[in-house]
Amino acid sequence: MTTHTSLPAETLEEQLVQENALLRGHFRLSSGLHSDTYVQCARFLRRPDLAAPAAAELAAQIRAARLQPDTVVGPAMGGVVIGYELARQLGVPGIFTERDADGQMTLRRGFTIEPGERIIIAEDVVTTGKSTNEVARLLTEMGAEILAVASLIDRTSGKAELSFPNFALLPVTAATYAPDDCPLCRAGIPVVKPGSRPDKAFS
Repeated sequence: MTTHTSLPAETLEEQLVQENALLRGHFRLSSGLHSDTYVQCARFLRRPDLAAPAAAELAAQIRAARLQPDTVVGPAMGGVVIGYELARQLGVPGIFTERDADGQMTLRRGFTIEPGERIIIAEDVVTTGKSTNEVARLLTEMGAEILAVASLIDRTSGKAELSFPNFALLPVTAATYAPDDCPLCRAGIPVVKPGSRPDKAFS
């Protein structure tokens, strides 16, 4: 979703590069796909002076769209920090989902969702939309209304298969490949898995 921004995408991209958060090479993503680009948002979000203005811009876009959430939910791990800061900017509670021992997304730690609760899902990066939809299904089954997803980065160029609005500060164009048809693998470039999801999640 494109709107006027007080934090230009070019500025955010420069900040990501300066923080070594925008990486180029050969990476295995959480989806299992391979890519020539990886955004390690944790390196960016470790800086409150950078995270707060980014979340403020997302909050401004959400308000401009006249969306009024009751709660922000950020899936662990990537959505925890940006979800908390976005919730603070919007003046609502911020909670997070996490995976159980079987790798399924769930609410723990006493977090609950009430029927009819209006939710913004906060992500650091939307890569395929798969995990976002997984969180949305969980919350919808609990009776929540998903208003939108808000993220720092959209790697899908707006093509994620989402049934709700997708707010993002920076579109990142990146090549992705199936593991068995990856030119980077054929070129002998070692693959790196920089994310936090364990290997068993790929099986």
